[in-house]
Order: sequence, then C-alpha cells, then structure tokens
Amino acid sequence: MERDEVECFLLLAEELHFGRTAERMRLSRARVSQLIQRTERRVGAPLFVRTSRRVALTALGRQLRADLEPHHRAIDAAVERAAATARGIDGVLHVGFANPLAGEIVLRATEALRVSHPGLAVEICEVPLGDPYGQLRKGEFDVQLTELPVREDDLGGGPELLAEERVLAIAASHPLAVRDSVSLDDLADVPLLPIEGEVPDYWLEHHVPSHTPSGRPIGRGPAVTNMQEALMLVAGGRGAFLAPAHTGTYFARPGVAYVPFADAEPVGYGLVWRAGHGTGAVQTFARTAREAARDVARGDAGSAVPGAVSVSG
Repeated sequence: MERDEVECFLLLAEELHFGRTAERMRLSRARVSQLIQRTERRVGAPLFVRTSRRVALTALGRQLRADLEPHHRAIDAAVERAAATARGIDGVLHVGFANPLAGEIVLRATEALRVSHPGLAVEICEVPLGDPYGQLRKGEFDVQLTELPVREDDLGGGPELLAEERVLAIAASHPLAVRDSVSLDDLADVPLLPIEGEVPDYWLEHHVPSHTPSGRPIGRGPAVTNMQEALMLVAGGRGAFLAPAHTGTYFARPGVAYVPFADAEPVGYGLVWRAGHGTGAVQTFARTAREAARDVARGDAGSAVPGAVSVSG
C-alpha cells in the first residue's frame, strides 16, 4: 500500500464520513473515493459498507485497521524523532561551566529545559581552570558558559549574557586587605598566582596581568591548577589573584580577604561552542540560558553578590 492509501483508509475508518476525511487530507471527495477503491482492489474485498445514510467498516476493514494502526503510529513517531534529531533538540547536551556563578546559570537553564524540552537531556560539568577550551575542542562539551574574552579561531559563541564586578583575593594579613577598594596599579605591590596549563596568552594576560595600567611590572607567585590550591597559597601569603565578585561568597575561608576593584573592567560571561556546531540544541540552550542569566542578574540567585552582577544586552 502507498502511504496516501494507508492514511486515507485510517482516516475514513476513524471519521466514517467521506467529506470530513477529504477535508482532513485536503483532497477532493472524489480523490478519497479513488484511494479507497484502489485499496479495496489491492486487498481483494470491500473494506467499507456504503449507503446513502452511513459508512461503516466491514469485518475485514476492522481487521485491517487493527493491523495497520500501530505500524502507522510507529512510522509517524520515527519520522518525528528523526526530525527532532535533525533539528538538534532531542538527545543529550553536554554543557560546561567555568565557575560557580556560571554553574548556577547553567543549572537554572537545565531545570527550565526539563519542563520546556523534556526530550533534551542536559549533563553539566565544570571546566578545568588550567584547560579552558580543551574539553570543548574534544567534543566532551557541546557548549560551555565561560568567562570572556574568547578569541579562538575554531570556536564560536553568542553575545555576552551578563557581567560581574571583579575583586582581589588576597591574604587577610596583607595591608591591601583592609582597604575599601584597590586599583589595578596596586597589583605592583603583590605577586599574582599564574595559572598552569593549556591557557592562551591573551586569556592569561586578562586574568593574570603582567603589568599595571601605568606600566609597572606585576610579580608572579607559584603557579596553580585549581581554585582550592590558589586559596591555600593566598591564605599563606604566597600571592593573590583577580576573581569575579561571587568568589567571595562561594569560597569564603579564613585567611583570605576579597577586596573590590575601583577601576577593573567587569568579568563578562558568554556561551561558546565549536565553530559549525551551533546545533538546534545549542541554540535552544542559549535562549534558555539568557533568561536564566537575567534571573541571576535581578538578584533571584541567593549566591549572587548584591549589586555585583548585571545583565548584558
């Protein structure tokens, strides 16, 4: 049987009315009659009893309907699954996040997608400090929410979602720790902890500058590979590091003070993915993450530092 024959037979078996069947198929009544007659010739016996008053299935028609319906539904479901996969909105999306605030946004977006797109499962994981793009390049992440800037030729992304003020994480015993704020030129008075790993030069310069705006060199402390190691060295007076403002909330610990900057540019956050891999699932996640970022910026997130986070765009 041809697909139009199957659909016509099943619709007429449901409607038991040639006019309504024709309307649903967007065909003429004559064409519906032709399709049914062709099917009956193929089967070799009548499938419907037709009178001037009513249309009814024959016993053979009822049998054929019972046999065809589950297969027809399965075909429709298979086509829909294939179309959804082609659009990229079914399956599993692996999402990375760079720090706790990014993780909170990713988690909010994941919860929203669980309701709006139940066919799209989202798995999340933290991006290593010393390898900000390696897992994304390997395909272990489909998309990640990360600190900007990102200047990688093989990576693309969306606009900045939100921005956050910066602070200096420094030993509580250091003279700068008692200040209401510090400036970038104050960094000449304390070594910064560099990040060890597969880190682009521009990324390292943004997060661990080598000179102050006035040109004074900034010293270097021991290299670190993760946040806990960095906090331990800061508390021990071995160096300091620039951090987003939320760090003081998520990583409060004895011996470490977080002092706001008076002149540092805010940290921007945006989504990044492999160039040419901005699938439907990625774009769906991006739209949802934008709304989640707005919620966080409005202060709906208890972890957000009051006044330190602002929505972009």
